[in-house]
Amino acid sequence: MSWSRHVPRASWGPGLGRVFQPADERTSFLIHWSWPLKRERPLGPPRAFIRHHGSSADSGPPSGRHGQWFRGTSAAEAIQRHRRNLAEWFSRLPREERQFGPTFALDTVHVDPVIRESTPDELLRPLAELALEHQPPPARLPTLALSQLFDPDACGRRVQTVVLYGTVGTGKSTLVRKMVLDWCYGRLPAFELLIPFSCEDLSSLGPAPASLCHLVAQRYTPLKEILPLMAAAGSRLLFVLHGLEHLNLNFQLAGTGLCSDPEEPKAPAAIMVNLLRKYMLPKASILVTTRPSAIGRIPSKYVGRYGEICGFSDTNLQKLYFQIRLNQPDCGHGAGDAGVSTTPAQRDNLVQMLSRNLEGHHQIAAACFLPSYCWLVCATLHFLHAPTPVGQTLTSIYTSFLRLNFSGEMLESTDSSKLSLMAYAARTMGKLAYEGVSSRKTYFSEEDVRGCLEAGIKTEEEFQLVHVFRRDALRFFLAPCIEPGHPDTFVFTVPAMQEYLAALYIVLGLHKTTLQRVGKEVAELVGRVGEDVSLVLGIMAKLLPLRALPLLFNLLKVVPRVFGRVVGKSREAVARAMVLEMFREEDYYNDDVLDQMGASILGVEGPRRHPDEPPEDEVFELFPIFMGGLLSAHNRAVLAQLGCPIKNLDAMENAQAIKKKLGKLGRQVLPPSELLDHLFFHYEFQNQRFSAEVLSSLRQLNLAGVRMTPLKCTVVASVLGSGRHALDEVNLASCQLDPAGLRTFMPVFLRARKLGLQLNSLGPEACRDLRDLLLHDKCQITTLRLSNNPLTAAGVAFLVEGLAGNTSLTHLSLLHTGLGDEGLELLAARLNCNRQLQELNVAYNGAGDAAALALAKAAREHPSLELLHLYFNELSPEGRQVLRDLGGTAEGGARVVVSLTEGTAVSEYWSVILSEVQRNLKSWDQGRVRRHLELLLRDLDDNQGATLNPLRKAQLLRVKGEVRALLEQLGGSES
Repeated sequence: MSWSRHVPRASWGPGLGRVFQPADERTSFLIHWSWPLKRERPLGPPRAFIRHHGSSADSGPPSGRHGQWFRGTSAAEAIQRHRRNLAEWFSRLPREERQFGPTFALDTVHVDPVIRESTPDELLRPLAELALEHQPPPARLPTLALSQLFDPDACGRRVQTVVLYGTVGTGKSTLVRKMVLDWCYGRLPAFELLIPFSCEDLSSLGPAPASLCHLVAQRYTPLKEILPLMAAAGSRLLFVLHGLEHLNLNFQLAGTGLCSDPEEPKAPAAIMVNLLRKYMLPKASILVTTRPSAIGRIPSKYVGRYGEICGFSDTNLQKLYFQIRLNQPDCGHGAGDAGVSTTPAQRDNLVQMLSRNLEGHHQIAAACFLPSYCWLVCATLHFLHAPTPVGQTLTSIYTSFLRLNFSGEMLESTDSSKLSLMAYAARTMGKLAYEGVSSRKTYFSEEDVRGCLEAGIKTEEEFQLVHVFRRDALRFFLAPCIEPGHPDTFVFTVPAMQEYLAALYIVLGLHKTTLQRVGKEVAELVGRVGEDVSLVLGIMAKLLPLRALPLLFNLLKVVPRVFGRVVGKSREAVARAMVLEMFREEDYYNDDVLDQMGASILGVEGPRRHPDEPPEDEVFELFPIFMGGLLSAHNRAVLAQLGCPIKNLDAMENAQAIKKKLGKLGRQVLPPSELLDHLFFHYEFQNQRFSAEVLSSLRQLNLAGVRMTPLKCTVVASVLGSGRHALDEVNLASCQLDPAGLRTFMPVFLRARKLGLQLNSLGPEACRDLRDLLLHDKCQITTLRLSNNPLTAAGVAFLVEGLAGNTSLTHLSLLHTGLGDEGLELLAARLNCNRQLQELNVAYNGAGDAAALALAKAAREHPSLELLHLYFNELSPEGRQVLRDLGGTAEGGARVVVSLTEGTAVSEYWSVILSEVQRNLKSWDQGRVRRHLELLLRDLDDNQGATLNPLRKAQLLRVKGEVRALLEQLGGSES
């Protein structure tokens, strides 16, 4: 578990097509030019523009008038309105992008992918060379900027038609969007008029005839009055045809007749063919974007220049992208409404760690060759480190990522089956991913890949689909492995994508046994035949002695029930495999899955239980989590848009099988990191009723030692916060909790009886939240451990307010919390306001004799307090003696523990004191602990010499041995 594109095709402007898609779900989402636009705002150049590789900003702003051909005032105003409408539309952001923070301002740098010029000869290379490898640009073919696409070719000829091609995820749509916005803001002065067309939109119109003028006027209303001037614009008119793979073009005269009149109605495909032939508007410039498999649909004689979009093949472009993207401020979403936000220093730290990993870990740099995967890396880091929007899950990020790359994409527009590209990928790449998870491997040979792609192929059409997929999308999912020791192998571009696709392969029901492949329809047909035959034989049996035959044919009716049971057993097997993957014992000493994901992206390796195991022994902890996430209602709805529907009945039956297995195996006590993974599974599943039933047996929430980030706090609170059963203990010791995390955990704390918050660096601000917790009418906490937190006297001032109004707390530990004399005096003054406290631990707080004595007197007068811990405070020998005498002068009242001895005997609480020292030996001040231990050792020596009782001497010797052992660990003196 180691670590877009769409410009809206069917909706590129007001009234852009018959099928309208919401802009916020289909707009390009990589590095954006975005700015608030109002219709009355005049367009003009930005106040600052940063130039860099691939920028089209090397052209100055346009002159005051709009060009040579559109001189009239009305024409200039029409084009200005057209610019404004395009800019407003192409600046709209998808929901998936908006939730990660405000995007880029007008004067923010834009990172363009690398474009290298290619030749027709390169396009005819064998497919084996094109499948997965990316060849560096030849020295004779330099890279191109957007502003250079229409420069004269090597022979000095004017270039009128440019074809840009690239596989899924390389940034074609983003490039088109950038080019349109550049023109809108005057950074492409070579063109007076730019008219973009979505080929997907045009294909949806079918063969219905419409003229070019009609298509333009229908989509871009402001241009109606200047349509007659289009022919005179010449090369200063630019058509952008995006997504050519959606159109079936026929350049043969027998299939598409010649047409030079822009006002003559023709099928949209015929109009595009005549534009590309240069028979209609022969001087106009045309930019075409397409997937590699559709390049051949335009004869090369009609193309002036080919450009391959190579993504971020330069690591510096990746770093620039991450620096810009990750430094955007948050939207203000609070994790759990806690108001948490990442600071600029935290964002800079993420950028630096990621940059170092790109330099040293070449596989992630190979993945970020695709700009779309750069977005996925950023989205994952935002999910892990920034405030998490309500309802967002890791599975939803990956599902949205695939929708933004594949939504509306057909594998092959000429194929009658109209198979979606994502459905084909789930069937082929999902099979490869699942086989890898089953055999616990992440490296695949060429034979492995070919076997999954070509399994079951029998017809020429199926071979053609494989050919298209290999050229267009295989590089999106697989990349050559560049790690040492694995030559000639392939890996999934992002490791987590393997587990996602494996989970998708399972929940879609694509993994079938032999009997399942026979098909449910066949089984039902056999059952119907059995019913019909049995009916006929039943009638005949009344007339003839054939009474045994109907009984035999009744067996045919059992077939559908048998099939149903087989399917049910297969779901049981899937659920069992998923649960066993989640609860693998050898994974128990791994970091939790969220830390592993962050470490893989930022380049920090997590610990392994078996360091000597070969690297092929992979851990797939995301696979079961993704299975649960894909069964959630939101992700099923998005998958249906991708052409991968999951039936409600199948989802319910899978969920029931999973719940049955989780209910049996989830009762075992899990290590903290595995318990968090279990809760994260429920968070991804997004079904509170399901989680409440499965987790009803959970009584102890032990997450001690797990670094609780805002996301983890949100996960635990959302899964357990809505439950009803009480939690016997919640242990969050040494979890790096902060006040915001405490507020997020509040619903969980209200269900806890014992709450451990020791070793969390909680200060006075946290005590304000703890006060509110203690005063809550639903609070049922009986034991609260706050030891080893810098609460100070300011924090105790809030705690005593909570103690005064609380009716449930009986045990409170404030060991080593920096209270000092002031803190103990506050407790002494307000202790009588509480009536049910039984034990109070204020040891190791630097308090002196007077404050300790005042608290001890208040404890003696308390109606319910039984035990007061005061050891390891700055008490003089006289002060300790006074406290001992106080315990013996009155009947009843609280016992005061100040030393390992009571009189000449060993205190019954000596093991409590030494266990606290042992537990905190490494975190406490070494010199101070050594001094206190030496004082305790001196007390033991004095009492050993003062008693003649052999049993007491033996006990004193035993305790002295324990103290000496602790001193040896500290390297201190035994005197």
